[in-house]
Amino acid sequence: MTTAMSDSFDLGEPPQPTKAPDAPAYRVLARKYRPQTFSELIGQDAMVQTLGNAIKRDRLAHAFLMTGVRGVGKTSTARLIAKALNCIGPDGDGGPTIDPCGVCEPCRAIAEGRHIDVIEMDAASHTGVDDVREIIDASRYSAVTARFKIYIIDEVHMLSKNAFNALLKTLEEPPPHVKFLFATTEVNKVPVTVLSRCQRFDLRRISAEQLAKHFAWVSTEEGVVADPEALMLIARAAEGSARDGLSILDQAIAHAGLEGGGVTADAVRQMLGLSDRGAVRDLLTLILAGDVAGALASMRRQYDYGVDPLSVLRSLLETVHGITLTKVGTPADAAQPMEERAAREEWAASLGFPALHRLWQLFLKGHDEVAKAALPIEAAEMALLRAIYASTLPDPGELARQIASGATPAAAPTVPPPPAPPSGEAPPWNAGATAKAPEPAATGPILPPTFEALVDLLDESGGLAIAARLRHGARVVSYSPPEFVLSGSRPVSADTLAELNTLLKSVTRTAWKVSIVDAPGAPTLREAQDAADAAVRQAILESPIMKAAVAAFPDAQLESWPGQRSNA
Repeated sequence: MTTAMSDSFDLGEPPQPTKAPDAPAYRVLARKYRPQTFSELIGQDAMVQTLGNAIKRDRLAHAFLMTGVRGVGKTSTARLIAKALNCIGPDGDGGPTIDPCGVCEPCRAIAEGRHIDVIEMDAASHTGVDDVREIIDASRYSAVTARFKIYIIDEVHMLSKNAFNALLKTLEEPPPHVKFLFATTEVNKVPVTVLSRCQRFDLRRISAEQLAKHFAWVSTEEGVVADPEALMLIARAAEGSARDGLSILDQAIAHAGLEGGGVTADAVRQMLGLSDRGAVRDLLTLILAGDVAGALASMRRQYDYGVDPLSVLRSLLETVHGITLTKVGTPADAAQPMEERAAREEWAASLGFPALHRLWQLFLKGHDEVAKAALPIEAAEMALLRAIYASTLPDPGELARQIASGATPAAAPTVPPPPAPPSGEAPPWNAGATAKAPEPAATGPILPPTFEALVDLLDESGGLAIAARLRHGARVVSYSPPEFVLSGSRPVSADTLAELNTLLKSVTRTAWKVSIVDAPGAPTLREAQDAADAAVRQAILESPIMKAAVAAFPDAQLESWPGQRSNA
């Protein structure tokens, strides 16, 4: 006897998501807060004013070209222009306006992307001449319901050459009811023939302050608490793009989770892999103090925390740039933390311009190397080591001036950078001159005692051509610094004389008087050198040991001798 068994098992219904059946799909912040009026378009005041005046005076162009980096509002501006030209007002009797109402049927249809007379085309996917031919054929017919038939072509630089050529005639003389609105991120790829037929607007990058203010408003609208420092970090990471910044803010809000802690600066740094400003200040302090072990340990510590080595080098570059701006008297950024501002002011007081420029070049070279390196952290550590040890190299120009003036080159002490270095090593960066360091040997005029010393100084200072002309052709009548007289027996051109005066003033830091008289003058330096060499040669040939050598070897010749000067 067998018992029938059911092969079906009731496992119950799977759990369904608790979502309202008619709940709208989530829209990212970049779409949700797209500008709907010109007053909501941030950072483009000049363009809005121009468009407003053109609408008021009825001087509307038939074609507009919006260009700029991604996320500054090119396509949004094109849609706003379409609304401004086709708005009929709440009562239906309005005309073109810079402040579209947003409630009339044309405004709502354009905002929702369903207006039959506002055609938006992506040139990246419609690049051929056939696509443009469709636009040309359709432009002959009047608008169905709107005041103007408007064609918005995004990324217009992607059109082919034949497509551009096919559009030229219609673009130059379109029907009165047609407007063309172009948007592109690479305006250099748009033919000049097209540019000349359009009214061009270059949309600017949005400043970090404006973006941070906008993000604060968005956070309030979303009911999210966000630290001002976190919003400024997002604004700087956006690099002038509102869309990029809103995308980062969207990610930061999601990163904050549901705990209610809000968007914090530390969370944004961790999310973006940014280097902590305090850690960067500590790292720069260790570099300036010459603490090799401490600098490498700080770099490794940030790397272990997940910070990209390239971000560390970028932060060091930003810090050096900020110190330099502080040193030249640029007003401080109001959004900058007080401790950052204080540290930059102390560094600006203790570091000279040569040291800052050298740091900039070293970090910039390190940044490029890390960006291309197969081992980024190792390349970053080598860049830090180079920055620490390159500080001991003397400044060539200053060294040459000190040697020429007869002074002994010496390192001038400087104020140590803040805060105090953890190690007791002497900071090698202090070898560089500072803004307050005394320079007694380099401040006064340099007056070489002889004409030959003056020519050597010009040669060492880079005036090789002038020094060679003086050495081979100048006959000195008298030399009394800062004045000397040359003989007219060896003519000197006016250009050479003017170049000589300029070089003398630059090298010796004083004005010289150079004159030419009709007098024989002394032999040139080259003639004097040749005469001295000939005298030494003759004395050697007449010496007993040389006479004995010539007698033993009749074909022997004297080629060189110790102390002989070069003929170069």
